[in-house]
Amino acid sequence: MSWNLLRRLAQLLIGLFLYGFAIAMMIRAGLGVSPWDVLGQGTSLQTGIPFGWATNLIGLAVLLLWIPIRQKPGIGTVLNVLLIGPSAEVGLAVVPAQTDIWAQALLFAGGLVMLAVATGLYIGARMGPGPRDGLMTGLHARFGWPLWTVRTGIEVCVLAIGWALGGSVGLGTVAFALLIGPLVSRTVPLFHIPAAPDTTPPVPESEPVPDTAPDPRPVTGC
Repeated sequence: MSWNLLRRLAQLLIGLFLYGFAIAMMIRAGLGVSPWDVLGQGTSLQTGIPFGWATNLIGLAVLLLWIPIRQKPGIGTVLNVLLIGPSAEVGLAVVPAQTDIWAQALLFAGGLVMLAVATGLYIGARMGPGPRDGLMTGLHARFGWPLWTVRTGIEVCVLAIGWALGGSVGLGTVAFALLIGPLVSRTVPLFHIPAAPDTTPPVPESEPVPDTAPDPRPVTGC
């Protein structure tokens, strides 16, 4: 296994763990979470399934939507579904809920920045999009709709469904919607791992074969 591949895999795993932990931090802050986490909370409230596992199930459901838009998964897609939910559960277990507004604001801000860093790490590893990111890019590629229109439409629909199911919506939800884009636009290029250079030695060109055939022109005297 090459060093470049090891680095990408390590960056992917770290990014996915930090992503789930950051989600837990924003939940414990109590100021509102991202639209997808509003949906996860609402699903958990209505079904009794723990939040982390509800997140996993939603990710699997979104993967099914990839089929008609012909989006292809990668190893990062599978690990995204498997790891973010459990890492969120770890964060919920170790991060206490906050009640003072200053502590809530700091915890939410820390979670938001961590999520942006985690997104840069995970996407920069170039090992496949997560279910939600893949849905966005797949719809854009399949139908040619502007990317911002697809992203906004998905977020609004998910937020509406999650709110209807009882998920919490607050100032943090608005802050997330306004700030995550600019933050991620900085972290994704920062942590992008370029493709490894091709170290295969070039195949040497064959030397021209000298022309040893006799000259067919007749020899004439001076």
